[in-house]
Amino acid sequence: MLKNKLLSLVFLVSSVFAQEALVKRTQVMMGTYVSISLPQGKTELSTLAFSRLKEVELALSSYDENAQIYQLNHNHKVKLSKDSFEALCLSKQYYEQSNGYFDITIGSITKGLFHFGEEERLPSEYELQMAKLNFHGLHFDKYSAWTQEGIVIDLGGMGKGFGVDKAVEALNGVNQAVVALSGDIYCIGTCKMAIANPFDEGLVASFSMQDRAISTSGNYRRYVKNSNYNHLINPKKRESQRTFASITLVSNTHSNSDLDAYATASSVMPYGESLRFLKKIKVGYLLVRNSKELVVNEKFKTLVQDLRLFSPLVKPKREYIRAAPLTFQNSKKQSL
Repeated sequence: MLKNKLLSLVFLVSSVFAQEALVKRTQVMMGTYVSISLPQGKTELSTLAFSRLKEVELALSSYDENAQIYQLNHNHKVKLSKDSFEALCLSKQYYEQSNGYFDITIGSITKGLFHFGEEERLPSEYELQMAKLNFHGLHFDKYSAWTQEGIVIDLGGMGKGFGVDKAVEALNGVNQAVVALSGDIYCIGTCKMAIANPFDEGLVASFSMQDRAISTSGNYRRYVKNSNYNHLINPKKRESQRTFASITLVSNTHSNSDLDAYATASSVMPYGESLRFLKKIKVGYLLVRNSKELVVNEKFKTLVQDLRLFSPLVKPKREYIRAAPLTFQNSKKQSL
């Protein structure tokens, strides 16, 4: 069992919105609480969004026996849906953009050795070095995918962001809403946000934003034994990253899938390379280093309003509520 005890979320969303109060509905999907907040007269649309997310889960999950990625991992060949094909195309793009730091064949380590979210264990150095990682061992076209023996696909580094994108599409025409899957959130209209302190119960920052995608990746939410053995694995060194406690990215031009993948990739890069990568893709970032240093770029400041950075870090006020309070680390059937 994980020892971080299902830590509370990275993001907190205010219950007071710019236009009108929203009604939040929550379901357990994709290994976490999924929350969709809509105006009172639009709540029926949440049913469409949740249905769309279920389709995504059945395409991308590596735990659900009926899901295509699960079947690919076990049979090494599977027919693809539109969602799974799109997710694999995006993953190839992210692999190339990140110089291989975003690698969905990391599943041979995250699923095959550590078993994050199941019966976790600490693999030996020999096991880690012998694990098969090779993005080019994955082959696919519009209709099917096949893999070399030993290749295990893990789409957890972009899947929740992908799910947010599809849920937002299902809410077409709504002018005020929030879709939240763990640390991946899209805000339609204006909402108030806060970033949790990865070292304690306090906050790192609070701000408001409008019509933005935002994503956070952290090393303190999923790990075995302690955060030195977290789920963010550097595919080049085959070890958990120990540079960043959390990375928050915000953008008005990138999708949530993009930001989810970019946060995953930049988390496992060396510090200098991570900064160069984030500058190149032109996103706003707020970085919390393991040394507790806070790094915020100017683009982040221009993409949000009313930014407050907390030092010393403080506990959240009552005005904030959890967008998706917990992550189900041990929910085998409902994780990506």
